[in-house]
Amino acid sequence: MTTPPPTSTFLHSPKLSLLFLSSFLITLLLLYQLNSTQTHPFSNPTYTSLGLGSITQELQSKLRDSVTFLPLKDLRFARSPSTGHTWFMSSLEDDWGTPGQPAHILLPSPASKDRLLCLSARNRSDGSSNLYALAFPGALPRNATLLGGLTFVSDTYYDHDNLWHGQSSLIPFVAWAESSGCARPDRWVLFHWGELRSGMGNWVRTLAEATIGNGVRAEQLDRYGDGPVCFERAVVCRHNEGGLTQERKGEVYDMMRCKAREHCNITTTTTTTRPRSSIRLTLLFRVGARAFKNETEVAEIFGGECRKVEGCAMRIERTNNLTFCDQVKLMAETDILATPHGAQLTNMLFMDKNSSVLEFFPKGFQELAGVGQHVYQWEAGMAGMRHQGQWQDRDGEKCPYDNNADCFSFYKDGKVGHDKDYFAKWMASVLKEVKELKLSQASQNSTEEAQGSPSPCPCN
Repeated sequence: MTTPPPTSTFLHSPKLSLLFLSSFLITLLLLYQLNSTQTHPFSNPTYTSLGLGSITQELQSKLRDSVTFLPLKDLRFARSPSTGHTWFMSSLEDDWGTPGQPAHILLPSPASKDRLLCLSARNRSDGSSNLYALAFPGALPRNATLLGGLTFVSDTYYDHDNLWHGQSSLIPFVAWAESSGCARPDRWVLFHWGELRSGMGNWVRTLAEATIGNGVRAEQLDRYGDGPVCFERAVVCRHNEGGLTQERKGEVYDMMRCKAREHCNITTTTTTTRPRSSIRLTLLFRVGARAFKNETEVAEIFGGECRKVEGCAMRIERTNNLTFCDQVKLMAETDILATPHGAQLTNMLFMDKNSSVLEFFPKGFQELAGVGQHVYQWEAGMAGMRHQGQWQDRDGEKCPYDNNADCFSFYKDGKVGHDKDYFAKWMASVLKEVKELKLSQASQNSTEEAQGSPSPCPCN
């Protein structure tokens, strides 16, 4: 998780500081002249509302010419692209201190001197050639197009297609929207490394539409000609869940779970037509990379342990033939999820809280994956699930390469084997824990509302 940067100046290099200082001084001088100049008035309601009075066309022209565009991706920070102010809009600082909200940049705002965000950013392969600037509403850059309403601007180091990475990029916008009166964006502008992207993956887009509403319209910018595009109001997020407390992350996951179930018409009636003490075990098999080598044997091991427990039922599903709502419904009906490491684990957020997750890796993955091996443990913690551990295959080919990067590529998409005795004991232990929890909840006639209850979701 990204931690707030230390207090710093608005800019981060002497050359840029000098450039912006010169522009700022020129702007101050021009603004000083605005109130003393009444010749050839330029009527502009926005300027009047900002207390700037009338403005001559000459001064308006000078203000426009003082707008300074900078690279969206600042290559000076290529070695630490996701920390501090990041390499995306590196001259701007985030708001880390608003309770309930993620690290974000709101434009216009007092911090931006009430200037709007403007983008000249149509390149899809080189973020350093895409540009951004701040401009006063009455003196936008020449040939600029002003888009009204609220715009969400997202930059991710990974992508907006993968379930885990896409969900991570959505979390700050869900948190900001809910804590800002359930605001809904008129459009999204999506970037990866400062490179313009055309949209989200279907699963990510559906989750965004279900949770935030208004559909997801990814702005392409090139349909407005060659000039800059400016935004009446914009929220920029580039730190995923950075700035959110653990409690607030849990609230965001609760909201996404509730809204997704509501979107898919999944209610208490559809998920609780069974004894409270029953246990639903789901084996979610992958196809291709990190699939089990012997699915039949794995299913027999876990199915055998399930049959020993009264009220346990096991089902087997695959990740390649389920719609978004199929996945939401499956998880809403699952108490124990067993599946290899992969994006399909992101669906755990749709399970009832306190449900269990078992995760499996191919040989060599954990030694070389770094923090990436822990992402679903983190999600389980944020979503209120019980991550019951990880198992890594120890059998298989030895890496033929000498460096870790090549070896990780060699191992990461390998098949996952099994250990009959370990799997049986592991599943028996988890089933015992879940059974005791279920019986305890049933005997106490828990007063907590069941997940998927008809109580309204936030922002309804």
